[in-house]
Amino acid sequence: MIEVEHVHLSFGHRKILNDVNLTVRDGETMVILGASGSGKSTILKILIGLLKPDSGRVFVDGKEISAMSEEEINEARRNMGMVFQYSALFDSMNIKENVAFGLRQHTKMSEEEIDQIVKEKLHLVGLDGIENLMPANLSGGMKKRVSLARAIALNPQIILYDEPTAGLDPIRSTDISLLIKNTQKAMHVTSVVVTHDLKSAELIADRMAFLYNGSFLAIGTYDMLCRSQDDRVKQFMNGWPSDESMMKAGGIG
Repeated sequence: MIEVEHVHLSFGHRKILNDVNLTVRDGETMVILGASGSGKSTILKILIGLLKPDSGRVFVDGKEISAMSEEEINEARRNMGMVFQYSALFDSMNIKENVAFGLRQHTKMSEEEIDQIVKEKLHLVGLDGIENLMPANLSGGMKKRVSLARAIALNPQIILYDEPTAGLDPIRSTDISLLIKNTQKAMHVTSVVVTHDLKSAELIADRMAFLYNGSFLAIGTYDMLCRSQDDRVKQFMNGWPSDESMMKAGGIG
């Protein structure tokens, strides 16, 4: 479903992605792991066409999105849903209008059809009867669910998640992780999830890719990454402190 081939990207003199290669299979949930600033979210922006790589190619469902015009990218996005890190709901719109936003942008559906789809998608994420509430009336976890309902309104083939459990307590984080897993099963979508939440990653991933300073060091199942002999992968998977922190802790002692 997704092929990333030898992608490079820099912002000025700063190298963000360095020869990135990744294959995501149809119907798979791929989790991209890595520390903050490693380039994880940049990959999502390239997949959805918000950024173009300096070199390399990106194919989504057999089409080279990295070579598309803006008009062609907009058409391709109909098959992709995006769940943003902080939900990115429109504060001036009620929940119905937020979920219906893509339907109004990309289809000529009647109000009755839109109402039905909004109710179906909110039901799928466990939020019946909240259509007339405003985002300000919702908890962080509920906003994430509404964001997912909006992302799946057009029945996409691919859903991209940017730090879906960020800012949530452990219980709500698990709820959202299970929701991602259940959505994948119910809709048979291909999912790419960017996170540094290992517990969530273990719960939802078919495979994982560990990104370090703009390059993938390991790609495989959770168990495979846990067994990696690369010190950088081992440090992340075990949550070991950085050398700098260890030196500071030793100095304090």
